Amino acid sequence: MTFAWIKRILPRGLYGRAALILLVPIVTLQIVVSGQILQRYFQGVAGQMSEALALDLALVASAVGDAPRAAALAEALEIQIVDIAATGVQDRREVYDLTGIEAIRVLRAELPGLMAVDLVTDWRRPLIAVQTAEGPVGLAVSRRRMSASNPHQLLVLMVFFGLLLTWVAYLFLRNQLKPIKRLAEAAEAFGKGRVLPYSPSGATEVRSAGRAFLDMRARIEAMIAQRTLMLSGVSHDLRTPLTRMKLALGMIDDGPEVADLRRDVEEMEMLLATFLDFARGEALDDPAPTDPVALVRALVADTERGGGAVELVAPGAAAPVLLRPQAVRRCLSNLLGNALRYGNRARVTVSLPERALRITVEDDGPGIPAARREEAMQPFARLDAARNQDRGSGVGLGLAIARDIAQRHGGSLTLDDSAALGGLRVELVLPR
Repeated sequence: MTFAWIKRILPRGLYGRAALILLVPIVTLQIVVSGQILQRYFQGVAGQMSEALALDLALVASAVGDAPRAAALAEALEIQIVDIAATGVQDRREVYDLTGIEAIRVLRAELPGLMAVDLVTDWRRPLIAVQTAEGPVGLAVSRRRMSASNPHQLLVLMVFFGLLLTWVAYLFLRNQLKPIKRLAEAAEAFGKGRVLPYSPSGATEVRSAGRAFLDMRARIEAMIAQRTLMLSGVSHDLRTPLTRMKLALGMIDDGPEVADLRRDVEEMEMLLATFLDFARGEALDDPAPTDPVALVRALVADTERGGGAVELVAPGAAAPVLLRPQAVRRCLSNLLGNALRYGNRARVTVSLPERALRITVEDDGPGIPAARREEAMQPFARLDAARNQDRGSGVGLGLAIARDIAQRHGGSLTLDDSAALGGLRVELVLPR
């Protein structure tokens, strides 16, 4: 837990983490190498050159009393004699001048009478103040005699080639990561009910994972198709005897027993239709860009025409969202039907937070206890003790169908208490 904060600041995407894996060792290597070379190699060279320069400076300083000889020595050794009687020279260097530290240290150790070394006033020709028998004298020399010229060139070359090799490595790594990203996109789309064209590519391990995904997708699609075909056959086989039973009941004189039988047949038909809706929920329609506000508004209007009291809270318009409009309409229709079956009025709220579509349906009914909400979303679950059955009984598939449709969109369906109406609050969240 001590390093939990590191996980929060690390990139979450595959490209970001790959870039971090590339950059961290390269930057660390450059820092270490730069520090070692600039601090040791260049400072060592600066020390050796400053020792040789100290001998030349000492020779010129010792001949200051003999002006012709001093001038001849200075010219031969490329040293300029400067009058510093009134300048007040002191040790000066730039903060980043690492070789200057070593040059000043060596000159103070090797040059007798050294007063100060000025490496700032004229960085090309530093000024060294020396105390001689004739008084203080300034000696200006080329900086190239004190330290290696252009010590920054190595650093520039390291940075340049580091960036170049990082770019080359990134291009190679991107080609290796692209198949993984395509596999992730295909898997995510399939989880939301969409099938993207995908063919395995990349490294051997990625190809193996891609082939396993294709096999799994094929088995799931075959299983769904087989289940749909089987249920279609069951539907046909069951509707035929039910139709015969209805015809037979229609030819019998009315009576209490006949009325009970007709209700049983109607309930069987409703149960069969609802079960097929649940089992074939994925076969409704294909995903399409849809205005969610317009879809909800149309459903609320249909409900109100049927006599339901529904309040709509939604923005005026919304950008199209990729979803299955008929499936989402069926999901919301089930939620509204439940709300008005167990309550007197309902409220539908549509909101569009970042990268999501959130639709909530609230009612003023008795609600569902928190301990039984997960059970309520199971197929054929009927919580008679928690819900009012006076408005007609269901078959326990309304919430199960709604959650199934939400999950096929890659979303979620959650139950909670309604703070506004006091009943049940159902929240449908779909990605966009």
